[in-house]
Amino acid sequence: MEKKKKLNMKVQWAKFICVLILYLLFLYWVGSWWGLLIIPFIYDVYITKKIKWQWWKDSEGPVKWVMSWVDALVFALVAVYFINLFFFQNYVIPSSSLEKSLLTGDYLFVSKVSYGPRIPETPLTMPLTQHTLPVFECKSYIEWPHWDYRRVKGLGKVQLNDIVVFNYPAGDTLTSDIRHQAEDFYRNCYGYGYGLWENRPNPDSLSTEERMKYFQQLYQLGREYIEKNRQEFGEIITRPTDRRENYVKRCVGLPGQTLQIKDRIIYINGDANKEPDNVQYTYHLKLKERLEDDVMKELGITMEDLMSLNTLGFMPLTSHAVEELKQRGIAENIELNKDNDEWDIYPLNGNLHWTRDNYGPIWIPAKGESIDLTLENLPIYERPIRTYEGNKLEVKNGKIFINDQETTKYTFKLDYYWMQGDNRHNSLDSRYWGFVPEDHIVGKPIFIWWSSDPDRSGFGGIRWSRLFRFVDNIK
Repeated sequence: MEKKKKLNMKVQWAKFICVLILYLLFLYWVGSWWGLLIIPFIYDVYITKKIKWQWWKDSEGPVKWVMSWVDALVFALVAVYFINLFFFQNYVIPSSSLEKSLLTGDYLFVSKVSYGPRIPETPLTMPLTQHTLPVFECKSYIEWPHWDYRRVKGLGKVQLNDIVVFNYPAGDTLTSDIRHQAEDFYRNCYGYGYGLWENRPNPDSLSTEERMKYFQQLYQLGREYIEKNRQEFGEIITRPTDRRENYVKRCVGLPGQTLQIKDRIIYINGDANKEPDNVQYTYHLKLKERLEDDVMKELGITMEDLMSLNTLGFMPLTSHAVEELKQRGIAENIELNKDNDEWDIYPLNGNLHWTRDNYGPIWIPAKGESIDLTLENLPIYERPIRTYEGNKLEVKNGKIFINDQETTKYTFKLDYYWMQGDNRHNSLDSRYWGFVPEDHIVGKPIFIWWSSDPDRSGFGGIRWSRLFRFVDNIK
């Protein structure tokens, strides 16, 4: 009996040492030594056993049964929270903005370790929720404590043409009514303001400073309209960075690079960037016959694409699909949709006459690098300076003031990225809401672990060829 006790104690010490080493390595990795306060409790679990962690095992009746389930549930929730926070999480493609590279209904295994996990800004949150509790439709997190942005060292950094999961930058402000939460609050403000302002001047006829005031007034009119119509929109609310919606796009511009789009082609520092193999643009066309299901499946045409053709008169297609429709005689008069709308393009507070197909040039801010600020380029960099980096920014008598100091330069504190969808004419991306700060980066999709076609049901809706396909192989 004594030998058995000694052997058991040796086993417990071995377990304790292994757990302690792993725990200390984890604390070193995350760079937070407050976790040392937990070591006495780990020691008690394996060695001294003074605290009865599972006191309910000595109970009788329903208490033992209920507490066993509570214990298992709490352990599962803590484990899921820990794994999702520092290592990986599941993500589902909700829209067609990356088609036909990633498809609606693809489930992704997203690595947090690839770029380094973030220490949570809002650590007290319900696992498996992003910002809202299902059924109750209330916040799933508590805003206190709120920690500053810090990222643990990862395996690498975001590379050009990586597919990246990130928090939606323009999702910092929104309305509480669930019907409008998916909408871009800022674009709505400008849109409502534009409709409400009668006899508004032509901004091109104004001086630079007058034009800035014009867009400020436009935005303010729209915001006041939303505030007055609470029955429709609810309250205006904000969300912390890590509680904003998760988006997935392709990174087509890195910190310090100059990006320009000319006739749909992206140029980085003057050189054309390779387009994704399955890049899509929208085309005006007329179908000669009904598209059969097998043809739609072969060419990657969805019911959403057909609906776009029926309602808007154009359809997103890859170059391969365009050629096949022509050769098979299924469609005629296939012409590229050359939409030149310039009024909902970033920066919203200073129309530069850029369009989704002809944009820039625009320099992407990099940490530690400075830019000469002028009234002309201020609308481009106002949001990073004011919102993402927390500065007070004002324009007085044609001069720029940051934190009450007149200046003509600004040095950025964060790296920024430019994200676009591969479905180039059907993607709300950086062309519409600007830069993605480094503190918004969530992780890198590694592989597709499940894929189901929303247009088909049962086994016929499972995309078997996409299961466990590595995202890095999708170029």
